[in-house]
Amino acid sequence: MSLEVRNDTDQNQYSLVEDGAVIGLAAYEIDGHDIRFVHTEVDPEHRGGGHASMLVQHALDDVREHSDRRVVPQCSYVAAWLERHPDHQELTER
Repeated sequence: MSLEVRNDTDQNQYSLVEDGAVIGLAAYEIDGHDIRFVHTEVDPEHRGGGHASMLVQHALDDVREHSDRRVVPQCSYVAAWLERHPDHQELTER
């Protein structure tokens, strides 16, 4: 099993890919200086294994490393994830 997270900019989403198949996504919208995470989902057969958390962490790490955008967590999962991970909360204050 091979897992990777990639930024599919043409679809405005970070995709969680397992052995070539997309099994999860974190959709976003770019609005000026902001990146608004609007929806996160993982295929039902892959839920409960930490996949959504891994996806969101990689997406936020990518935003941190490759841009100066402010993260706006409109998705309830991303908002809850940020509350549990104070080391990423500065992304909402850029």
